[in-house]
Amino acid sequence: MCSTEFLFDCNALTCKLILVDSSTMQTTAQSKHHRIGVLYMKNSKKTLAALTITATVGLSAILPFNALAASPFTDSANTAQVQTAIEQLAQQQVVSGYENNTFKPNQIATRAEIAKIVALALHVKMDPAASNHFSDVTKGDWFYSYASALESLGVMKEVAGQFRGGQSISSDQLADVIANVLKVDKAAVEKLPSFASITGSQVTRGQAALLIFEAQQLAPIQVTKLQALNAITLQVTFSAPIPAAELELDQASKNFVFDNGLAINNVPRLKTGSKSTYIVPVPTQKAGTTYTLTYKGKPAGTFTASTEKIALKSTAQIASDLFEVESHLADGVADYGYVIAAYSKGRPGSFIVDENNTYNGKTYQILSSMRSRQVQITPEGGATMTANYLPFTQATDGRQAPKFILPNGETFHAGVKYTVSADWATLANPTFTAKEIAPLTIQSAAAVDAKTIAVTLSQDPKDEIFVSRRVTLTATDGTVLTAEYTLTSRKGAVGTFALLNNAQLVPGTSYTVAPVGKWSNSTGVTLTLTK
Repeated sequence: MCSTEFLFDCNALTCKLILVDSSTMQTTAQSKHHRIGVLYMKNSKKTLAALTITATVGLSAILPFNALAASPFTDSANTAQVQTAIEQLAQQQVVSGYENNTFKPNQIATRAEIAKIVALALHVKMDPAASNHFSDVTKGDWFYSYASALESLGVMKEVAGQFRGGQSISSDQLADVIANVLKVDKAAVEKLPSFASITGSQVTRGQAALLIFEAQQLAPIQVTKLQALNAITLQVTFSAPIPAAELELDQASKNFVFDNGLAINNVPRLKTGSKSTYIVPVPTQKAGTTYTLTYKGKPAGTFTASTEKIALKSTAQIASDLFEVESHLADGVADYGYVIAAYSKGRPGSFIVDENNTYNGKTYQILSSMRSRQVQITPEGGATMTANYLPFTQATDGRQAPKFILPNGETFHAGVKYTVSADWATLANPTFTAKEIAPLTIQSAAAVDAKTIAVTLSQDPKDEIFVSRRVTLTATDGTVLTAEYTLTSRKGAVGTFALLNNAQLVPGTSYTVAPVGKWSNSTGVTLTLTK
């Protein structure tokens, strides 16, 4: 455990992350109802990007869910369901217990305690400008912001001008509060599993915790934490998992809306081992810019652009028009395919990082999707060119080495030194000297059906460098068809190509196959679709 601590300096609107050296930090008295959360970072090698969460979320949203141990209290509830709810809410920093580390689940809950749990668990907006009409509540009271926020929503209204924070609450009143905050029918709250067992004039702290924990499932999905990991990667935590249909790129692009020209680059990916934390790739953020995220039309948070670039190792030419940039796990750079749930079973060496992207004491930079990513490449004495990422080459055949293709049919000139740069990465070894690399050789081709063909090379090219490649098929009557490689169809030296423009092979006709461009060569390769 290192000696660096992170404290959250909170008011009703925002929380600021403060870095403190624990060797000089003084112990301070804390309210038994509202304790400041302390998050210990193990072997962290970088400070988190500056972060401000807007007023749509409370303190529970700021701290990671694993900030506390599973059972932070010395006492326990009488039932497993109540105990689980207490522990989950404690992990969310919704409940904090008392100074002696007890929770007292059987103690009658007060209106003040209910106000805090409801406000934090159900992400009530904290507005410091909201007026307070309670004659018995002052700004010095630990529950002031919670009571004011709920009153502004028309919830937990005044009684004879007072809030009466020390009084108990009935199950019926608690159901009203939850329904009004979530804007759902009260009957939906009354159908929650635990409601029937708590009917009465006084609700205990444990019963309230369980019902409110269950009520979180009725709440609309919203952002609870927003963090810029590096210049091209965000990490976004939600109150619940995003439905699979909403993770399709078209729908996700509509749901995730940023200002200042930012947008998602590819679909959000759930982190392995997480219930609702996603890696979100974005274009390179502009230094000094503050971005606001709107999710499904609702303000979700703001963050300051990260200027942290991905630390890549080297670059190398791999074909007459292709080059790669390489990174290594050993250097603390993990392609996101290693740490996301979608690839966890199929990616050799995949692992689970924590909220701070640390695994086995090592903190990793997360290299998110390269989709639409670009780099610049400059020949010595020549003009800089922009090279585009070659899809599906990010981490293939066990290597973190995304490929980039030169623009407009350009090819490398042997003996010329080239330098690669990017606004999202640094390269320890950014240069290479081009050499003559023989093109791939098409050994044979065969018709799979009327619309697709299988092209076999003389050797396995490895990686997905078939991507974007095309071949022509010239019939004996002079008709020319064009086929393009089908993404991720390569099996060793064989790749599948699909005819373009709805073209089809004519049965019994012989076609001569030739590459488009200089990516390969072929001599006398023909195919015929049998009748």
